[in-house]
Amino acid sequence: MTAPDREESLRALYRAFNARDIDTVLAAMAADVDWPNGWEGGRVVGHDAVRRYWARQWAEIRAKVEPTGIRERPDGTVEVGVHQVFRDRGGTLLAVGDVRHVYTFAGDLVARMDVEQ
Repeated sequence: MTAPDREESLRALYRAFNARDIDTVLAAMAADVDWPNGWEGGRVVGHDAVRRYWARQWAEIRAKVEPTGIRERPDGTVEVGVHQVFRDRGGTLLAVGDVRHVYTFAGDLVARMDVEQ
């Protein structure tokens, strides 16, 4: 996958996440994806664990994440600057901030994601 293709793939991933289209998001991930549990802490591994994590999260909070910039790092990972807005189920603002999501790929699939402040 070329850098422009990877960038568009990641942008599509964020659009799908914001639309709560979990099947599209999971299709872009390796079966044993290693994903941060930014809401409860720790990590989850595999499609089923990611699906359960997001189901719990989306039942309680509304997260919207928008990429602000994407660049490949020298080590081959891809850094995505992200603007995040979190609201409770009633729409009350809980948090707003900017972080970096760092993706490791296995071929064309996301194998791991890490969050950096």
